[in-house]
Amino acid sequence: MEEKVVVVKSSIRRFKRVCVFCGSSTGKKNCYKDAALELGQELVSRKLDLVYGGGSIGLMGLVSQAVHHGGGHVLGIIPKTLMCKEITGETVGEVRAVADMHQRKAEMARHSDCFIALPGGYGTLEELLEVITWAQLGIHDKPVGLLNVDGYYNYLLTFIDKAVDDGFIKPSQRHIIVSAPNANELMQKLEVLIH
Repeated sequence: MEEKVVVVKSSIRRFKRVCVFCGSSTGKKNCYKDAALELGQELVSRKLDLVYGGGSIGLMGLVSQAVHHGGGHVLGIIPKTLMCKEITGETVGEVRAVADMHQRKAEMARHSDCFIALPGGYGTLEELLEVITWAQLGIHDKPVGLLNVDGYYNYLLTFIDKAVDDGFIKPSQRHIIVSAPNANELMQKLEVLIH
């Protein structure tokens, strides 16, 4: 008698490593700091590792310390030229120095199963848009999420919707990125998207 093997696919596949893009500043509002700590705690509660830009200051420092102090693995990837600017005091977890920003982004992406952007400036936006573009081009199929703290990314989301309406982004590609106002809700959305 031939044995039948049944493979059951779960609609939700867990991931292990989350890349977080965020500012090397904390911003002016306490809600940004709170969101970084909340995201770190959410990663710990879900037993997820953190991959991030390697800095010990700003939101980068807060999220990495929250994950590290909660017992999670932290991998920071930082260009040698930024070590003096973005690392002050003690770093946590594993820090890898790389040659430049291009290598930093490639290594962060290689070691991650999904991407989350907290509030940040030009660097955060550039990292975020690059992984969205890579998804659009089929270079990866990893989910991308915005932690839209206090509406921080509302104008970016409006711009993306305008680009869809005006024919520069395909409607199917609008869903490359998901957003939520808090870490728990965002993690739930990202877990549904992972394949």
